[in-house]
Amino acid sequence: MDNVYTGIELGTNSVKVVVVSKHDGTYHTLASVSSKSNGIRNGQIEDTKLAVASVRKAMKQINDMLGFKIVKVIASIPPTGCMMDIVVGSCDVIDYDAITGEDVRCVLKDALTGHIGEEYEVITASPISFKVDEVENIKDPKGMPGKVLEAKVVVSTLPKEPLYRILEVLKLSGLETIDIAFSSTGDYYTIKNDKYDNEVGAIIDIGELSTNVSVFNRGIQIKNSLIPIGSFNVDKDLAYIFKISLDEARKLKENFAVSVASYADSNDIVSCKTNTGEVKEISQVGVSKVVQSRVDEILKLAKNEINNLTKREIRYIIVTGGLSELAGFQYIVENVFELRAKVCNISVMGIRHNKYSSAFGVTKYFDDKLALRGKNLTMISDSDRDSLITTDRKVATNNNIVNKVFGHFFDN
Repeated sequence: MDNVYTGIELGTNSVKVVVVSKHDGTYHTLASVSSKSNGIRNGQIEDTKLAVASVRKAMKQINDMLGFKIVKVIASIPPTGCMMDIVVGSCDVIDYDAITGEDVRCVLKDALTGHIGEEYEVITASPISFKVDEVENIKDPKGMPGKVLEAKVVVSTLPKEPLYRILEVLKLSGLETIDIAFSSTGDYYTIKNDKYDNEVGAIIDIGELSTNVSVFNRGIQIKNSLIPIGSFNVDKDLAYIFKISLDEARKLKENFAVSVASYADSNDIVSCKTNTGEVKEISQVGVSKVVQSRVDEILKLAKNEINNLTKREIRYIIVTGGLSELAGFQYIVENVFELRAKVCNISVMGIRHNKYSSAFGVTKYFDDKLALRGKNLTMISDSDRDSLITTDRKVATNNNIVNKVFGHFFDN
């Protein structure tokens, strides 16, 4: 077992936790959980007590699977209200013979100094390029000789209040947050490859109550927008049309419907109890027509939003989120966006469901961030590696959780 990372996302419908091990450049799932959540809405904390209980429940399931207790996590944070700016930093190289990760950390810190408003916190600092003396457009300067290191950086910030509430919930749940990243960043790192790292593209994440649209340029998020319609709207449509409960509607959506009605089986019928107690037979075609109508609306709104966010040529569009797992979803995506768009496909065994794209992706982001800074870190102790059995030790918490997190931002 090499590097072990844990990503966590607090969603409206569920808390997702993914524990992965990176071995020889490949990620392997050690455990994953999607547990029902309460007290959380659109990634924001509405009821701290309920949210803490939800996180603890999810972590208990993870700990039981692993045989030891996870205490360190990377948090996937919704980009709602985020701001993005380009800043420049510069620093003198410590050893002129070879630039190190410490020099990279120093120049990123200098780039952020004086550029963050009092009401905001840094979420990500993504280098666009480095310059060593007179040599420009360097992706990774480590190992190069030089005297002065400069960096052009996209810095993403978020209002403090909603962010601190999430961090507080994680702290009260017995977790130490060692880093944070936008959920959209996690989505990108899930599908990241050399081709996308050199193009402009968009990621559409259909959540429970809203749909997040992000534009990336060369692997760096430059724009973001939120559409207030999500998977729950499909549930409400089904509940209204067929006069059934929301729970029954969700079951129909997840277990019976297909995304494109023309691919539904006209002979496939299911019985549901209506709100008045009657038993009603519902066809797959009828359910799928309702689903297709709403999904088509969501994707078309996302398409318009992409056009509003950027005038650059979009070379790829990836759609993710739990709703994208519906049968035939690729067909409706291609119908709206043509062949340049596709549904996210997570190939890692144990998390082959798009609801995990953000929680999994932030672990890859964190590993990439460590590599740029010349660092190496695992999120479990040697005793955990050896025994894999201790689940009752006392969880260490830090009273100043915010300082701890943002200290790690530069340390890592």
